[in-house]
Amino acid sequence: MRATLPSPAQPIKAAGAFAGDIAIEVSGLTKSFNGRTVVSDLSMEVRRGLIYGFLGPNGSGKTTTIRMLCGLLTPDAGRGTCLGYDILTQSDEIKRHVGYMTQRFSLYEDLSIRENLEFVARIHGLDDPRGAAGDALHRLGLENRAHQLAGELSGGWKQRVALGASILPGPQLLLLDEPTAGVDPKARRDFWDEIHRLAGEGLTVLVSTHYMDEAERCHEIAYIAYGRLLAEGTVSNVVAQSGLETWTVTGIALRQLAETLRGQPGVDMVAPFGSALHVAGRDPALLMRATEAARADERYSWRRDKPTLEDVFIDLMDRGRDNFG
Repeated sequence: MRATLPSPAQPIKAAGAFAGDIAIEVSGLTKSFNGRTVVSDLSMEVRRGLIYGFLGPNGSGKTTTIRMLCGLLTPDAGRGTCLGYDILTQSDEIKRHVGYMTQRFSLYEDLSIRENLEFVARIHGLDDPRGAAGDALHRLGLENRAHQLAGELSGGWKQRVALGASILPGPQLLLLDEPTAGVDPKARRDFWDEIHRLAGEGLTVLVSTHYMDEAERCHEIAYIAYGRLLAEGTVSNVVAQSGLETWTVTGIALRQLAETLRGQPGVDMVAPFGSALHVAGRDPALLMRATEAARADERYSWRRDKPTLEDVFIDLMDRGRDNFG
């Protein structure tokens, strides 16, 4: 038996299987640990076949949110479904249809790539573990490395093997937790090309990332800060809805300029970008007044720009309230 993903065209009518376009739909999810609220009253919807990205600072509740969405962690409050199953009462059913890839390489480093994949196939009870491993090796371009020990691989190759292992049982939903941390740009691009191929076959992907270029590869994104959902939608929509007016400033003494502008009424975001400075605000009139003197300074050149996703990310981080406080 060849290990393939479920066909997106296959009609699904059995109890528990999700129909239509919605893979995940949750409302009011809340989770606390040791008296501290990690996720607060979160509601969201993820359509089938999407690559859905989660952004946010460390400790913002991204991983907790993903685990609750998929029934891997029970919320203290709220309700919802994942793949048509109730996240509160049918978590075991959900787990059978979910592939999970962690940031840390979790396969056996003293086994070869093929041995690792065959082991995973046996754990999941596939009829032909060797054939399933062979399919994964071929799909991910690992055939020439099949007998190489996993511990000898570079970070990029390890992640490719881990991806192969996570999709072996043919999941309907794939969870990726910071999947390319520490991986070189070429390996990251190859990894994302494969993720898009999988999504094109009907697989729904939830991915947490800190890389802006990876966030821009997602069909939709959600920004979570300190347990609260602050923004969601397509990248273009999230940027547009930020309401930021952004200026790119070049010249000398930019650090001094940044310190002068930070905290001024109307200046909501100041951040260095290479040899330039991005200055942004949501009230154009206040922003113009706050920057009037600097714009008249001949040491600087000001150019009106469209806000980037990173501008929005930094602005949302500055606006978020730390739930440790």
